[in-house]
Amino acid sequence: MAEEEKEQVVGVSDEGEAPKIPPELPLLLMEDMVIYPYTVVPLIIKDPNLIAAVDDALSRERIVGAFMLRDKEKGAFYQLGSAVLIHRMLKFPDGSMRMLVQGLAKIAIEQMIQDEPFPKAQIGVLEERAEKNERVEGLMRAILGQYQKMISLVPYIPDELQAAAMNIEDPLRLVYFIATLIKMNPEDKQEILALNSAEEKLKRVSSILQREVELLELGTKIQSEVQDKMTESQRDYFLREQLKAIKRELGEEDEVQMEITEFREKIEAADLPDHVLKEAERELSRLEKVPTASPEYGVIRTYLEWLIELPWNRETKDNMDLDRAKGILDEDHYNLKEVKERILEYLAVRKLKEEMKGPILCFVGPPGVGKTSLGQSIARALERKFMRLSLGGMRDEAEIRGHRRTYIGALPGSIIQSIRRSGSKNPVLMLDEIDKVGADFRGDPSSALLEVLDPEQNVSFRDNYIDLPFDLSKVFFITTANVLETIHPALRDRMEILRLPGYTEHEKLGIAKQYLIPKQMEEHGLGTGDVTFTDEGTTKIISSYTKEAGVRNLEREIARVCRKVAFKKGHGEGLGDTITPENLREYLGPEHHFPEVAMRTSRPGVATGLAWTEAGGDILFVEATKMPGKKGFSLTGQLGEVMQESAKAALSYVRTKAEELGIEKDFFEQYDLHVHVPAGAIPKDGPSAGITIACALASELSGRPVRSDVAMTGEITLSGLVLPVGGIKEKALAAKAAGIKKVILPARNRGDMEEIGEELKEGIEFVFVEFADEVFKLALSDSAGETSASQREHKASG
Repeated sequence: MAEEEKEQVVGVSDEGEAPKIPPELPLLLMEDMVIYPYTVVPLIIKDPNLIAAVDDALSRERIVGAFMLRDKEKGAFYQLGSAVLIHRMLKFPDGSMRMLVQGLAKIAIEQMIQDEPFPKAQIGVLEERAEKNERVEGLMRAILGQYQKMISLVPYIPDELQAAAMNIEDPLRLVYFIATLIKMNPEDKQEILALNSAEEKLKRVSSILQREVELLELGTKIQSEVQDKMTESQRDYFLREQLKAIKRELGEEDEVQMEITEFREKIEAADLPDHVLKEAERELSRLEKVPTASPEYGVIRTYLEWLIELPWNRETKDNMDLDRAKGILDEDHYNLKEVKERILEYLAVRKLKEEMKGPILCFVGPPGVGKTSLGQSIARALERKFMRLSLGGMRDEAEIRGHRRTYIGALPGSIIQSIRRSGSKNPVLMLDEIDKVGADFRGDPSSALLEVLDPEQNVSFRDNYIDLPFDLSKVFFITTANVLETIHPALRDRMEILRLPGYTEHEKLGIAKQYLIPKQMEEHGLGTGDVTFTDEGTTKIISSYTKEAGVRNLEREIARVCRKVAFKKGHGEGLGDTITPENLREYLGPEHHFPEVAMRTSRPGVATGLAWTEAGGDILFVEATKMPGKKGFSLTGQLGEVMQESAKAALSYVRTKAEELGIEKDFFEQYDLHVHVPAGAIPKDGPSAGITIACALASELSGRPVRSDVAMTGEITLSGLVLPVGGIKEKALAAKAAGIKKVILPARNRGDMEEIGEELKEGIEFVFVEFADEVFKLALSDSAGETSASQREHKASG
């Protein structure tokens, strides 16, 4: 390692005379350090400016002026300092410089000569006289006594320094020697240098020594008090208490006290209600008394943060512009007339009465119809914050109400957490998948939601963690579900149910043109001239590549087309593609769904039913067959108990009508019957397939096929009465998609037709029946040899 060492001993002794100090000196501006006359101290400097000043001094008399910085950022420094002689100097490869220097005399700056490349000034030497008298002698003895006491309390100071101080007779040298050794503030060091008389310097050093001795004695006292009972786990506590005691004596505020002060300021600025303010102040007073090493400190601190950050009185102002809200809802969602009307009604009432409590809506519908995105549109229309909370699979009640603070890691429930994240006490809070809430040994979250979703109770909702009433009445709650049956009845009673049925083919086409296609083109980097979706091509995607109530799969298929076009564009091919039914196979491959009603019902024993599932309406084929046997009746296809009972009721009714249907009287003595509902991997249940099963049995036993353009739904009783069922609009959508021309419905479902738009009714004849006999007349062919026109077409094509 290359090193450059310049070493020279100048030799300034008590008897010898100090070197002559030149009138102009380069300056060493040091941070938090004062070099006194008659003292020898080591220095390490890295600043290039300071190194340049030392180099200049080494080329001359080896003397520099040492001054302490007053403000480092502004470069201001004190005007009083010391002339310093460089005894030894050693340079290191990293550019730093180490020196041994000795103070010569107190100096003052008379005029600055230069600032760059290093500061240089014209200085004047200030002579200091050490006048000895009785007062000075007494002060010197007092200082030496204090100095000896300090050394006895600080074992790491060598005894040689005590002996060195005892041999100093000059008051100034004694002051500067002791001032160099004891700890003090930089301002105190500068003050000692600035004082003129030796007596004043001695007094100041004596007071500083006295404070230092008291601090050391206090530390020793604290240590002795806790020494007997201190264990390893108490070590941190002792150190912190010692530090707090020292800082109290110094009049300085420690970090804990600063944190307490910060909490107090936040509490004052948070505009808390009276009952919350009282609790916050009580917890803050507890926090001041708890040691920071205690686990309780963190618990209280976290609790206070939650109290301060919750929006107890903060809320956003609703935008009551009804035309603007209507425009936003229409812009974001196609159709959904009933839901949009309900939101606009709420806004209108709120405009007239500001203190109205927030509604609690429940959007029920199959996946992909826009329930979640509708909540976002409502928040945008109201200009409120939007928060979404998924309840699917939630089984712990504490996730709603929170954990009590006695538990380690306790936190508030998800409701309060969502309110805090929103920063407002009146957000739009969407509780997604409320029908999929579970229950186990940890409690029932549905029961906990009863208070949350009750406008009469949620004005004072009490979370277990916060343990203070919080007003949820201003929150606009929206829940979503695929089915209502699995929702707790009491919970269902608290919500206003708004059904979002599946979309018709025409509605899907409108949604695709207005929303899905532009969105996917933008996400795949395609411009308006890169690809064009014709109405016919889009309709083909809807009918032959998707089978759903919503539009999620439709969006995926459109995205597949856009990816193919983007791939071709990336290779410089296929600019300006047009999607038509003829070329759709190139982009999406073979068709996924085919009309199969005619094929399935071309033989006796098969009837077409209409079913409702979580995913919307669907076509359900019921197959019946007979075989030689005796009174056997089998049911397959993963049928639930209700559906099995419905099948038995259907069989009993068919047996009572055997003669009218042209069935052998003793058929049940000679045959076994088997009813099967295909798609056996999918569980099925419910009574609505009753007349369909009866029709399939009647068809098989009479040899009369069921008309292929007829579908039906309804519950059957032993007396042949057809009872009403649910999901009429979804079932009508499924019938429309399957090409059904006639739909048989229970007479008591006539009122549900109001929900079905004219577009959905077009091309379908809805027939209402009260008894199963009417179903047989409408659905069964007139004779065993008769086939419908669609069946004949199917056979011809075959």
